[in-house]
Amino acid sequence: MSTSSRYPFTAIVGQDDLRLALLLNAVSPAVGGVLVRGEKGTAKSTAVRALAALLPPVRTVEGCRFSCDPAAPDPGCPDGPHPADGPGGERAARMVELPVGASEDRLVGALDIERALAEGVKAFEPGLLADAHRGILYVDEVNLLHDHLIDLLLDAAAMGASYVEREGVSVRHAARFLLVGTMNPEEGELRPQLLDRFGLTVEVAASREPDQRVEVVRRRLAFEDDPAAFAGRWSGEEAGLRERVAAARALLPRVRLGDGALRRIAAVCAAFEVDGMRGDLVMARTATALAAWAGRTEVAVEDVRQAALLALPHRRRRNPFDAPGLDEEKLDEVLRDAAADDPEDEPPTPPEGQAPEEPGGGDDDGPGPDGGGGGRPDPGDGAGDGSGGLPPQRTEDSGAPAPEDAPEALTGAEPGESGGGTPRPASAEQRAVAAGEPFRTKVLSVPGLGAGAAGRRSRARTEHGRTTGATRPEGALTKLHLTATVRAAAPHQRARGRSGPGLVVRRDDLRQATREGREGNLVLFVVDASGSMAARRRMGAVKGAVLSLLLDAYQRRDKVGLVTFRGREAEVALPPTSSVDAAAARLQALPTGGRTPLAAGLLKAHDVLRVERLRDATRRPLLVVVTDGRATGGPEPVALAGRAARLHAAEATASVVVDCETGPVRLGLAGELARELRGTAVTLDELRAEALTGLVKDVTDHHRARRAA
Repeated sequence: MSTSSRYPFTAIVGQDDLRLALLLNAVSPAVGGVLVRGEKGTAKSTAVRALAALLPPVRTVEGCRFSCDPAAPDPGCPDGPHPADGPGGERAARMVELPVGASEDRLVGALDIERALAEGVKAFEPGLLADAHRGILYVDEVNLLHDHLIDLLLDAAAMGASYVEREGVSVRHAARFLLVGTMNPEEGELRPQLLDRFGLTVEVAASREPDQRVEVVRRRLAFEDDPAAFAGRWSGEEAGLRERVAAARALLPRVRLGDGALRRIAAVCAAFEVDGMRGDLVMARTATALAAWAGRTEVAVEDVRQAALLALPHRRRRNPFDAPGLDEEKLDEVLRDAAADDPEDEPPTPPEGQAPEEPGGGDDDGPGPDGGGGGRPDPGDGAGDGSGGLPPQRTEDSGAPAPEDAPEALTGAEPGESGGGTPRPASAEQRAVAAGEPFRTKVLSVPGLGAGAAGRRSRARTEHGRTTGATRPEGALTKLHLTATVRAAAPHQRARGRSGPGLVVRRDDLRQATREGREGNLVLFVVDASGSMAARRRMGAVKGAVLSLLLDAYQRRDKVGLVTFRGREAEVALPPTSSVDAAAARLQALPTGGRTPLAAGLLKAHDVLRVERLRDATRRPLLVVVTDGRATGGPEPVALAGRAARLHAAEATASVVVDCETGPVRLGLAGELARELRGTAVTLDELRAEALTGLVKDVTDHHRARRAA
């Protein structure tokens, strides 16, 4: 992408934390990259692509596909060895983008197995990791990338090298890059282990200030009308910011991280119960980069504070439903306590010939400290004009609790149930009830052998797992089955004129390994939210059980969906998504009240599964119906519910019914529903024990028995 067609970094309005985090990584790639979380349309990708223009040019060995530095070539470079101080050229730093659907070979590179077997030659085609060496590797929607690709990516970022091994043939090359990932949390979260591997995390959101929004639109339209002219108007600011990045890089080795700053970093990480030591190391590197960015040679307290706001929020999640965030009041208290215990509290020393500068300081003639347009007078630029100090880290609460001032819940109890006194009308909407404590569940799986997206639940044919056989490759060979290949080539050696010890292998001899691993499934919850479910103890237990299954779905990389029914209709509270956090939030906020349109809930679930089968036929569903089995409202509600259940049974959908009926008199209607679904039923009493998902797991055996019959 040419410079004139790239939106200028200094023209971005607002997004102070995002710009600062990117610039700190440009100053010190050892910080470990940035994960940008936020809603769509918030300039995440624009900022990352614009950053490449601020990086200094790269000198490379002529003809080296791995961008070796002529002054210090990689001794293990596959294109080497290169002579020290050999001929070299100069090019701009690259911004390499990793698509969500990329294969492992596209990421790490591909070995020509046919030439390796037949000729003993390591014919290696570099991947995106080699292209990104000494530049930027950008992963949009990193949360949608397959786990094994994220593991490979983060391993290379941590080690500074990429290793490719195929059937005993190994290639290694340098892979040092600035890693930037963006994600929309609504589309699913990253595992905590992967979150921890990103140095910094930034939350972004669109401005709610009309003036700032107007300026965003004005600049974007001007850029689209004439990209070259727009870039030219910002060329001065871009050049100034580029010089500041280079100056901060040069100053970085001289920045002193004193014992006082180290004690503050350790105190903060200990106070916030950060696991492991990576948080401490990232904070130290970030604070050092902040000092260099401010033009100082010693880390200040404010550097430590800002480093904590950028490096720790995503390292504090204790369970998958916790939103990233940091209590700033607690942070300030910890820093004050650490300062009181610190014997050395010397003022920072500016480099020779420079005046002291605050971390967020800067003059009005150059680019702002956060990468904004500096002194360029732009009406409506707001926070993006570069005149303010370091922006505080903003966090958002992703939960959706019921309002505190909501009316008290009505009991909605039906005859024969505990409710105490006269029951209130079941048609009234009830306040959402808090979920009970979640518990660990047993493995819940769908029967048979699938072929869906990689996950951790049901058996499936996958690219990774244990080898179960061999087949002829369709397209490029990705996983060689060596024994089968040798067996296919062996009978033809004499006819092919073999005369030496080598094996003569042709394309037709190659065999692809077939492997069996685990897949993720679609777990669709159908929850009865009618008046008969309004008793607090019952609904709390039900929500606790569903929350437990949602936690299990998160760990097993499933998609989840939520259908609720009450009153006169059913609704899709959450369409199938990978964001288990969103499902948990909708579940917590679910009110109750009204009649029980069971048939409508089952039919709505049938529609959802029908559409999902068209979108992704390989992802197998599991239906979990949470109800007491009652069906009210409309003509023949029980018969309609039975017919709706038989639609699911006809399509062999694996299902389980959670029986929520309580009280001394039980009608057993949920059991009848389970029989219509040809699924398994479990009572409400069993929801409190781990036996719940043991019985849910029985759906597998029940399904097999039904097929056998």
